[in-house]
Amino acid sequence: MVLHRWSQRVTEKSDALDLEKNVFSLEDPARIASSLKHSAEQSRRRKSTPFRSAMSMLTFYINRAGKELDPKQRRILEQAKDELRMQFGKA
Repeated sequence: MVLHRWSQRVTEKSDALDLEKNVFSLEDPARIASSLKHSAEQSRRRKSTPFRSAMSMLTFYINRAGKELDPKQRRILEQAKDELRMQFGKA
C-alpha cells in the first residue's frame, strides 16, 4: 500500500507507538483509550510519559483528519480523550 499523506504515514508507522490496527475507527471510547494506553506503556521509543504520548497521538489524529472526520467518530474520539484521562488517573 502506498501512503500518500505524511499524516497517514505518521499514524500507521509512528516511531513512538505501535498502534493497534484501525484503533481510531473503533466505536467504543474506552477501548480506544485502553489500546492507546497499552501501546504507550509498551513503547520503548517514546520520548514522553505514556499519558502524554497516548494523548498526543489521539489529538494528532483528530486534528489531521479535520473536516474529513465523520462527526460521530469525532465525538467518539473526543470521548476517548476523557476516557484516557480517567484510565491514567488524570481526571
